[in-house]
Amino acid sequence: MLEHSDIVAIADELAEAERARSTVPLLTARHEGMTIEDSYAVQNVWKQREIDAGRRLVGRKIGLTSKVMQRATGITEPDYGVIFDDVVYENGSVIEFDRFSNVRIEVELVFVLGETLEGPNCSLVDVLRATEYVVPALEVLSSRIEMSGRTIVDTISDNAALGAMVLGGRPVAVDAVDLRWVSALLYRNETIEESGVAAAVLNHPASGVAWLANKFARHGDRLEAGEIILAGSFTRPMWVERGDTVHADYGQLGAITCRFV
Repeated sequence: MLEHSDIVAIADELAEAERARSTVPLLTARHEGMTIEDSYAVQNVWKQREIDAGRRLVGRKIGLTSKVMQRATGITEPDYGVIFDDVVYENGSVIEFDRFSNVRIEVELVFVLGETLEGPNCSLVDVLRATEYVVPALEVLSSRIEMSGRTIVDTISDNAALGAMVLGGRPVAVDAVDLRWVSALLYRNETIEESGVAAAVLNHPASGVAWLANKFARHGDRLEAGEIILAGSFTRPMWVERGDTVHADYGQLGAITCRFV
């Protein structure tokens, strides 16, 4: 376990990297013995500072929930981060490319909670019962830590690599469609780059939300009504460059488009 002073120093380093649109060397290469609990402590220091500065927390993201994402990163367990209101974009947004580092896009579903969710025994059925509606989303990944050789400790400290998210498509009740079979085609500049089905996320996209509620219970926390939960990607991350237009077609759930300038 790291000393609190080390945790604060890492949070400072990552905050400066975000401001400078730069990356820092791997934490695990510089802090021998750094644990998952240490990395969530780093994330919590950063989160509380942002809240104290006036940012509004609106939800959580879950990452690394599908085999395709785990293979793409070499990391074999899920992680989570926080979502603030100023990183949530509407469908059709023009997004500043230079706001982020190592910019990639993922295809996901968002669960909007109508009721609180609390572990330690939260189930998939509990998640469905508590969800007001589900809506398509794109996640914009931004890594403040160098990419090669990252571990779960690096990604958690980096707020699970969240840069932003784009909401769009058609909101649906959880019983209006079979969520396991929600599919998406991901285009970059009119060319399909990736495709996937939501069941790739732990066999059901709601399973990740249940995992998160149970993870929170270990720290005496819970998911609150009104929060948006970005449930995990069911495609590999797609790299984008300045000037690219991204389009995701979710079939009967509609589509999302954004452009990076």
